[in-house]
Amino acid sequence: MKKVERINVIMRYINNRGHFTISEIMQEFNISRSTAIRDIREIEVMGMPLVAEVGRDGGYFVMNNSVLPTVRFTDNEIKALFIAFMATRNQQLPYLKSRQSLAEKLLGLISENQQDDLVLLNQILLFEGTNPHNPDLLDLSDLPHPMLEKLIQILLVESYLLVTVKKERELKSYPIYLLHLYHEKGLWLIEGFDLEEEKRLIVPVDNLTHVEPYPTKKRISKKKILERLTQQEEAINLVLELGPKAIAQFKKYHPLKFSLSYTNPYQTTAIIKTFINVHHSEELIDITNWLLFLGDDIKIKAMPKEVLEGLQKRLNLYV
Repeated sequence: MKKVERINVIMRYINNRGHFTISEIMQEFNISRSTAIRDIREIEVMGMPLVAEVGRDGGYFVMNNSVLPTVRFTDNEIKALFIAFMATRNQQLPYLKSRQSLAEKLLGLISENQQDDLVLLNQILLFEGTNPHNPDLLDLSDLPHPMLEKLIQILLVESYLLVTVKKERELKSYPIYLLHLYHEKGLWLIEGFDLEEEKRLIVPVDNLTHVEPYPTKKRISKKKILERLTQQEEAINLVLELGPKAIAQFKKYHPLKFSLSYTNPYQTTAIIKTFINVHHSEELIDITNWLLFLGDDIKIKAMPKEVLEGLQKRLNLYV
């Protein structure tokens, strides 16, 4: 049993019994005396009102038979939650209004000292996208597209969708099997398999006007969809070896379809093998920019000439 899980179970055990001894905790949870004492002290720090009884038959009891709240947080857990909330501000994430109410409840549960710590953190920590003149945790200045939350609710029960997309001044509907919903370059994107064209399709959530489940009778099985996708996989034409600096850059940002394979146990070298569609001008520009972003800690083992020419043109601009 993990420590956090064990402490939660011990807290419920204590609250149900009212009175207990260290020996009882040791026996009930099969832990050492030192571990039992550390756990009891941590439970006290979390706010459970325990009173120690001295003497041969002494132990602990819960003051005034207090009822244990469902969840209690340590100081570090509160800071972790708060910083996570801060780091996700202005990221066009779904359920921002729910995040706001969660933050309000969290602030209402903690002590004044803990609130003071969070106020100080809010003043000194700035993340990308945060307005330094108004670093308000409850600020909802960058709400996502209203279709995003509706889309997520549908995806929880259904992967076959009929999506209607606005293209210029026209509306077009696509029957898709959803593969991924992901966030890239400040945009939410749907990656799906077009059930009519039988090919991979990327749709920006911002362009959605309507989403609904696709009729069952017209569906292709998931097995057949994966078989078609496998058949359409192109031959690898880009192979890169990455050093530690390039790996660090890769972790900051990389295209969705790119995956990293480490080549040593220390994860200081890695290799990327993928396919680049050189006939897709936008993809060609994106991959050129991304390769420059990786820096000079890479070795090129294979690369389409179109990508190489694009890199040379970009580099000549700086000479």
